[in-house]
Formats: sequence, structure tokens, C-alpha cells
Amino acid sequence: MTFALSSQQKSQFTDAGALHVTTALDASALHALAAALSRHAPAQAGTRLHGVAALTPLLANDGPVGRAAAAVLGDAARPVRAVYFDKTPQMNWAVPWHQDRTIVVRERIELSGFGPWTTKGGLQHVAPPYEVLARMVTLRVHLDAVPDGNAPLLIAPGSHCLGRIPEADVPIVVARCGTVACHAEPGDIWLYATPILHASELSVQPGHRRVLQVDFAADELPGGLQWLGI
Repeated sequence: MTFALSSQQKSQFTDAGALHVTTALDASALHALAAALSRHAPAQAGTRLHGVAALTPLLANDGPVGRAAAAVLGDAARPVRAVYFDKTPQMNWAVPWHQDRTIVVRERIELSGFGPWTTKGGLQHVAPPYEVLARMVTLRVHLDAVPDGNAPLLIAPGSHCLGRIPEADVPIVVARCGTVACHAEPGDIWLYATPILHASELSVQPGHRRVLQVDFAADELPGGLQWLGI
């Protein structure tokens, strides 16, 4: 099943770097996603996922999640990283304003412009040139309602257009761009330009806030580097 964005939605995504797609997953797809994630409950702030076969049909570019990424990146879009979050009374955290700056690859190959290298969750991460991130899109798929009290993601609209932002300049950029709280209902998807500035506060009404966050890309990496994928 295909999924198309209207011209207004495309313009909004280009300008703001974020787009809210309501009821993107029906009850059946939402149940399938919850079942796929049921054995991977985060033991810390987030669990990095790899090799979860049940996610494949959901994230494919004709699946209920992947088709939203394909609407932005085209039919070559594929999932290249996934993290599962769940804020609960036992696990509640805040994340300061930042840009996502790393990708996950199969193996370390030294290449100009790629670095530093890190290992997170047993997976090989590297910071690529900004242009790689600028051609990606990040989806956050919501399994639970996210009203004001349940720590909606905060974004600085338009900040994705400013390149790699020095850490010291982040507060100035956020003040200039403003802040949007990304509220959601179960089955909603928020699409983001991967480099957008974002943050998360503590939940003041902690219950569950299950979110599957997936990075998608349509380009190959240079120099023999390969996306690890999902």
C-alpha cells in the first residue's frame, strides 16, 4: 500500500523539518508492532534494535511504517537504525537539546570525513559528514498517547536547515527557531529531518511512553561502508 504526502505536507516538512501523520497505523498494525517489540522492553533509556525479524514487514517501504519514509525519500528508502524507548515511573529521563550525529554501520572502515567512532549497544556507530544526515529522515512511531504530561518530544522547527550546529550555539538557535511539542496518539507517526534539534523533558505523569524511532536512508555509503540496517 502506498502513502502520499500532499503538497502542503511536503512544504511543511521542508520548511519545519517535521510532520505529524495521524492514525498512520490502524489497530492491526499497531498490535503487530507492539507484539514485535514485546520482548525488547528497554532496560535503560533506549534499546538499540537489530535482527528483529518481525519488524521487517512493518518497516518495508510498502509497510505501514516504511511507506511514510518512502513518501519523503522515494522507493529506495530503507531502515538503517532503530531505537525503542519507553518512559515509565521506574525509568524516567530527560535529554538536552541536541542533533543526532551518528549512523550505524556493519564494520569500521577508516574513511575521510567519517569519525569519531563509538560502540553503542554493541553496534558500530560513526559520525558521518553532515550531508549524509541531511539526506535521511527519522520516524517516531507512537504506541501510547503523548499529551503534555507524558514528555512529548520537543523540536526546534527549521533548525535542520542550519547544518551542524556547534554545541555552544544550540540555546541561541532554539530561542530563534522556537519550540514545538510533538503530541501524539497511539498509531501516530512523527517524521523528522534527521539533523533537527530536539530534546525531551521528564514525564510528569509517567505511565508508558512507548516509541519506536527509526532512521531511514535512500543512499549508499561511500568507500565500502555499509549500513547495518535493521
